[in-house]
Amino acid sequence: MSGIFGVVSKGDCSNALFLGTDYHSHLGIQYGGLAVHSEKKIIKRIHNISRSQFKSKFFGDIEEMKGNAGIGVISDKYAQPLIFQSKLGLFAICTNGLIENEDELISELIGEGAFFNELANGTTNATELVAKLVCQGDSIVDGIDHMFKKIEGSISLLLLNKDGVYAARDRHGHTPLVIGEGKDSWAVASESCSFPNLGLKTKKFIGPGEIVLLNENGFRSVKGDGELNRICAFLWIYTGFPTSSYEGINTELVRENCGRALARNDDVEADLVAGVPDSGIAHAIGYAMESGLPYRRPLVKYTPGYGRSYTPPSQEIRDQIAFMKLIPSVDVINGNKIILCEDSIVRGTQLKNFTLKKLFNSGAKEVHVRPACPPLMFPCKFNISTRTKEELVARRAIKAIEGKDIKDVSEYLNPDSEKYKKMVEWIRKDIGATSLKYQHLDDMIKAIGLPKEKLCLYCWTGECY
Repeated sequence: MSGIFGVVSKGDCSNALFLGTDYHSHLGIQYGGLAVHSEKKIIKRIHNISRSQFKSKFFGDIEEMKGNAGIGVISDKYAQPLIFQSKLGLFAICTNGLIENEDELISELIGEGAFFNELANGTTNATELVAKLVCQGDSIVDGIDHMFKKIEGSISLLLLNKDGVYAARDRHGHTPLVIGEGKDSWAVASESCSFPNLGLKTKKFIGPGEIVLLNENGFRSVKGDGELNRICAFLWIYTGFPTSSYEGINTELVRENCGRALARNDDVEADLVAGVPDSGIAHAIGYAMESGLPYRRPLVKYTPGYGRSYTPPSQEIRDQIAFMKLIPSVDVINGNKIILCEDSIVRGTQLKNFTLKKLFNSGAKEVHVRPACPPLMFPCKFNISTRTKEELVARRAIKAIEGKDIKDVSEYLNPDSEKYKKMVEWIRKDIGATSLKYQHLDDMIKAIGLPKEKLCLYCWTGECY
């Protein structure tokens, strides 16, 4: 998972680039990178941010990176942006997404005489692969379109050259890109939350497969969008920042709607409603508004230095962050029955080993867990998030119930089936909750407000396109 940001200004863009990229820090903790076009050259800086915040790494660099156009990225896997001198000229590129047929494409290019030199732990940098596919085109736009047709999965990108910044949203519209306009500058971002404090207003949500060029005169579409649009629904449920909007729909309001739906379908007696910080908070607020129960904070996130426990690449790091970042407020917890709203249950280890233990060890009488989405059943095919079926607690439950791995899990997708109920009960026991009740898929879709056919729901349904 990555967040990308680009800006073009009539003056120097470096400060806006630095701040706009920093506003994507919730999307990754591995690498940060910036590139600025200055006269006839591109200046690039990349830092490992796994042990420190983006702003602390780049604060000094930005003074040396002057220019009127730039791109930045927060990445969880690949060091980027990368710079290339090619038949299409000098350019820098950064990407967001996942290429499912990466190995096949690499083998194909190597067979044609290409080579790859951006290796980390023996793994090819997917951004380099994207760049080489783009360079097979007759122009930047033709090359991006060629890349879209070659890959299986989902790639959005920003490409910086003498023309300005090319922004291309993946052909399924899975990952968002939005354009903002200021007095003398134009920006493109994964997250619209990066706009307000930079004096930018949202002007356009780039369509699936669309390519837009931003320069000092404004922006224009250089390739129209396609018909297929399947934006990731998980953006609203978890990964997106609360103040961001996708397709014009605000994340915070969707989460409140999810919480309201959870409350309408619930009849448990409790003393208070709480959310697992940070992304579970708005779900809990919605639940509290609908149910009339008080919203309180039994768990408080110690923000400095602790990012999201979902994004890091290893379970060890995820567990360390999960343990350290939440501090229980014993006086709020002790003696109470708590409804605990969570955005989702992916692996279940954090709820089981840290969150619920802290609540019960602090004197909670009962903890009723209410995830804002259905059980996650399939690893994401379009971004770097859930990586294998074995990681998903729902799949572990099914394997325990069936005594083996099974291919057809359709019965477990139906919340009215006995097998679904057995799966939920297994998960409840495994994590140690007093009760567990998931959001229904139709209620989640309704909370978002887009038609079902406009959403990617693969991780819940296994249905692709």
